[in-house]
Amino acid sequence: MSVLFANNNSMSAITTVPSGVGGGSMNLISTQTASSSSTVSFTSGIDSTYKEYIFKFINIHGSADANFTFNMSVDGGSNYNVTKTTTYFNSAHSEDDSSEAQLEYRTSDDLAQSTNFQILHKSTDSGNDDCGVGYLHLFDPSSTTFVKHFFSVNNYVSSGANGTSKNSYIDGYGNTTSAVNAVQFKMSSGNIDSGIIKLYGIS
Repeated sequence: MSVLFANNNSMSAITTVPSGVGGGSMNLISTQTASSSSTVSFTSGIDSTYKEYIFKFINIHGSADANFTFNMSVDGGSNYNVTKTTTYFNSAHSEDDSSEAQLEYRTSDDLAQSTNFQILHKSTDSGNDDCGVGYLHLFDPSSTTFVKHFFSVNNYVSSGANGTSKNSYIDGYGNTTSAVNAVQFKMSSGNIDSGIIKLYGIS
């Protein structure tokens, strides 16, 4: 096996990169803008083209204090009910410093062989200036051999009087060897009043 070297030893002096050296690229597949939407569903663009997909959430604002959630489908979006096992933990800090930074595992927000929608933003505040942001990585959804691993990191304003900033971390897998070909996002109550969700494929 040959070893590929850059032309120069100093990173700052590198002028060319060997043809065998490459980096991943984010390829925008689609963008959906919510407007009083009960759901936002991606029913195309999730296939065997890429081994990794990323959803980016930008300024997700609910019509009511509620959870921002997601689920997967193996039938093109006819049903969003993939069985999942997940973990969920978060840190938090309030505007008035009455609740200092915390790190906690939330057993009430994880799933154990459940077809329920997975929480990404817990009790997001629906105040006019409040929203949530984050991303979800989904790996090799078209595999018919392995389960479907994913992880998500989010930051949002949690409901309550203290304007608490929460950072949530969710990991897990869809326990199916069928190809996942659609993903849906929704609030646990009310609508996604506004916000943008972008889908990227990683090459």
